[in-house]
Amino acid sequence: MAILRKINTKATAQINTGFGINNDDYGGRFVNKDGHPNIEKRGIPYFDRISWYHTMLQMPRWKFLLILFLFYILLNLLFAIIYFAIGIEHLEGIIANTVTEKFGEAYFFSAQTFTTVGYGRISPKGITTSTVAAFEALIGLLSFAIATGLFYGRFSKPKAYVRFSENAVLAPFNNGLAIMMRVAPFKNNNLLDAEAKVTAGIIVEENGLPKNKFFILDLEYDKVNSLTLSWTIVHPITEKSPFYKFTKDDFANTSGEILIFVKAFDDMFSSTVVARTSYTLQELVIGAKFVPMYHRNAEKDKTILELDKLNTYVSTNISHLCPVENEENI
Repeated sequence: MAILRKINTKATAQINTGFGINNDDYGGRFVNKDGHPNIEKRGIPYFDRISWYHTMLQMPRWKFLLILFLFYILLNLLFAIIYFAIGIEHLEGIIANTVTEKFGEAYFFSAQTFTTVGYGRISPKGITTSTVAAFEALIGLLSFAIATGLFYGRFSKPKAYVRFSENAVLAPFNNGLAIMMRVAPFKNNNLLDAEAKVTAGIIVEENGLPKNKFFILDLEYDKVNSLTLSWTIVHPITEKSPFYKFTKDDFANTSGEILIFVKAFDDMFSSTVVARTSYTLQELVIGAKFVPMYHRNAEKDKTILELDKLNTYVSTNISHLCPVENEENI
């Protein structure tokens, strides 16, 4: 990627962004598409830098359920092996002939003890087996308490149920150009007082060295009272924009990233929720505009929001506004 050597001096530079300015120390994008910082922490043991509570709350639903299921299966398998090692004769009520059947009976006794169901047909005999069963019941009670807390935490955690368009677009706007990004709510919650902040991170050359420079991008509207439909966040490219007088080649070849942060008030949780993502300049579609996402229904008594059109755009000609670089532009 080319390094931008000239930047619009009228653009508002941002200080203390939390991101490093030395480009040699930075790898890849600043923020991943899912909104998480593109950072890998090292220097202390792995388990010391991981919050298991946050990890279990943030992981995908299928992975969370899979971990609970595997934990249940493997822990019962472990205790079944312990019961089998102590001696199957110490479990009264087992009706089995083969080794496989006996191990199966031990496994299901473990499951009944772990869940404190205790059907009563099989019971421990002897101090060793009874001690193991009592310890397993304790682990079962604690495990279900932790699992219940995690389930509640996942369901009750305030989230910004919004989605961003996969790409930003460079489209005509007010006899000029603008960078546009789209966001829309996709759940049946109500988001009020939504606010957007957009920052551009661009690699520029200072004193012969590449530096990460950050600029505040002015928006057409940075707040909306209610985020009920799609919101196209528009950065007009004016004299105050760091992208002022950019050509198509500049957008295509410059290493840069547009960081977008959206926060809103969720009246169901009575809490502020935040969503964020980023677009590299290579994810900026030049000469495109978003297709409208909402329209009224046939009865003309309701508005339909087509969420599957969030990423839909059509091409538009901006050659007269954003030419390819030539000798006059250099």
